Amino acid sequence: MSAQTSRYESDALPTETVDVVVIGGGAAGLNGALMLARSRRSVVVIDSGTPRNAPAAAMHGFIVLDGTPPPEILRRGRDQVRQYGGRIVFGEVATAEPSAPSGDGDLRFTLTLADGRTLTARRVLVATGLRDVLPEVPGLREHWGQSVAHCPYCHGWEVRDEPIGIVATGPLSVHHAWLFRQLTDDLIYFTRGTELDADIRARFAARNIRIIETDVKEVVNDDDGALAGVRLTDDTFVERRILAVATQMQARTEGLEGLKLPMEDLPDNMGRRFASAMAGTTEIPGVWVAGNATDLAAQVGASAAAGALAGSHINAMLATADTDAALAAAQRATG
Repeated sequence: MSAQTSRYESDALPTETVDVVVIGGGAAGLNGALMLARSRRSVVVIDSGTPRNAPAAAMHGFIVLDGTPPPEILRRGRDQVRQYGGRIVFGEVATAEPSAPSGDGDLRFTLTLADGRTLTARRVLVATGLRDVLPEVPGLREHWGQSVAHCPYCHGWEVRDEPIGIVATGPLSVHHAWLFRQLTDDLIYFTRGTELDADIRARFAARNIRIIETDVKEVVNDDDGALAGVRLTDDTFVERRILAVATQMQARTEGLEGLKLPMEDLPDNMGRRFASAMAGTTEIPGVWVAGNATDLAAQVGASAAAGALAGSHINAMLATADTDAALAAAQRATG
């Protein structure tokens, strides 16, 4: 699930080699670019304009910016990166791969955009985010980000006291039930064929969480198009105003196959991510990853923080490479 944001003015793609290319223009990518640009690094952000939270009316759970529409946060972020000399290029990466190193042995990477333009960079920060894969329930997708929610911390306050239904997708949905029960006294758990043991059933009963095991046939709207509830396979209608879904989360990998970044499957079919270590480092020299592409549970604040950490680490590694190159040049000059 992803939605296109409004197109904005794109900067020119540099023809010279840049210090860092950031793939992804969300919170992680922009904050990483901000740290690099403030360190006087030449940095280019390649942004496809399809952020994960585009369907949401507002972003929550991030101090100071709580309640701000996601497009406004990204607009401010782009302006701030540009203020320090960073460039934001609207486009999609078709290929990204290592290329021949420089004459002094420094790393190089070549990116080709979908429109054929190319860019060479010394280092790469992958901040592509993720896609939420929804269960195949007719009518569910059209309410995603509004009446169909996935995160109680992102949207919970806004749906408090509403009749909420958990559309189960696996073990994580049980955890969802505990969290959404904090927000409403009217909670129904639609098992959709998933298993609940005796202990979980006893806990649901203790918290007054109703269990419905008949499968969900479709989502039903009212006359105004708002979510009204679900219809079960036995044609029973169950009124609900909000549905909560634990999605399967998949890191966006399109165009990045040439980097050969290692991937990891998360337990309980939660999703698949780029594997990373401290500060977003990866097994591929010269490539970092930050945000939802590697931390599937990160909200906007955590993603921005991860981008800042990765950006500062990249700058430190570049400073070392610059010093090594300067030392080698000085030694050659003196014989």
